[in-house]
Parts: sequence; C-alpha cells; structure tokens
Amino acid sequence: MPKQQDRKKNDRTGPVTVVTTFNLHKTLHGKQFRKRAPRAIREIKKYVSATMGTSDVRVTPLLNQQIWSRGVKVPIRRVRISMERKRSDEDDEATYTLVDYVQVSSFKGLTTKKVEA
Repeated sequence: MPKQQDRKKNDRTGPVTVVTTFNLHKTLHGKQFRKRAPRAIREIKKYVSATMGTSDVRVTPLLNQQIWSRGVKVPIRRVRISMERKRSDEDDEATYTLVDYVQVSSFKGLTTKKVEA
C-alpha cells in the first residue's frame, strides 16, 4: 500500500478573505417576529466563527444597517458577506474576523470565493 502524502492542514491562523452568500431566510423561518433581526446577526456570527475558526467576530456597521434596514420583523432574506481574518493588534497570535457587506445586483450564479492575503 503506498504511503499517504502529508496533506497540508487547513491553516486557520493566517490572514485570508472569503466572500460568500448567507441565506438568512432559512435560519429565521418560524422564529418570533420581534427577535428576527438580532437573531440574524447572531446566526451570521455563529456561521463566520465556525467557517473562519475564530471566536472574535466583528460585524461592520454597514452590514448591521443592511440587516436592520427593513425593521426588526422582516430582515433581508439573503446577504453577500466578505469574511476577512486579521491579526489582532494587541496580541500577535490572536486573530479576529471582520464581516463586511458586499453589494450585488443579483444572487444568481454566485459562488464562494477564497482570496489568500
């Protein structure tokens, strides 16, 4: 049997940017009306934390404003987000993820893009 090649493990410490579409409608279906926009922010943070491997997730004011644009009861159904993992200024080893809003005209045919920094 041939030896398995050493596979490069998924490096979750270096800076990287991932642009993806997040479907809020799936996560908010059947939830209480007055808690939908705050839950949308929590669900985005939970998804980004799992995807990027950082516990410190920061949402930009522009993304927050877009989610809350239609009020607490009816947040937007889909959102295109850019997740950028950065090194913290205080600690050299610590990283955080900055989540930003990406404006698109249509969600048709969009895929996840990974950009190495």
